[in-house]
Amino acid sequence: MALQHNYILLTEDKDFGEWVFAHHVKELSVLFLRYSFHEFREIANTVVTLLKNQALERPFFATVTTKKIRVRKL
Repeated sequence: MALQHNYILLTEDKDFGEWVFAHHVKELSVLFLRYSFHEFREIANTVVTLLKNQALERPFFATVTTKKIRVRKL
C-alpha cells in the first residue's frame, strides 16, 4: 500500500530494514524508529519535526532516534 500511494512507511522492526536492502527496494521511503518505551513522546516529537522541517528527497531510508537522524538515499 505504501508503494502504491507513495506513503512513508514507519516501522520499529529491524528486520524490515534488512528486507528493504536485501531485496533492493528502491521506490519505498521508510522511517525506522529506534527508541525505548520511556522515550515515546520524544520520538513522536522528533518525527513530527523531521517531517515538517526537513526536505527529504524520496525514496529514502531514515533511522530515527531521539538523539540522531540518519538518512540514506535509496
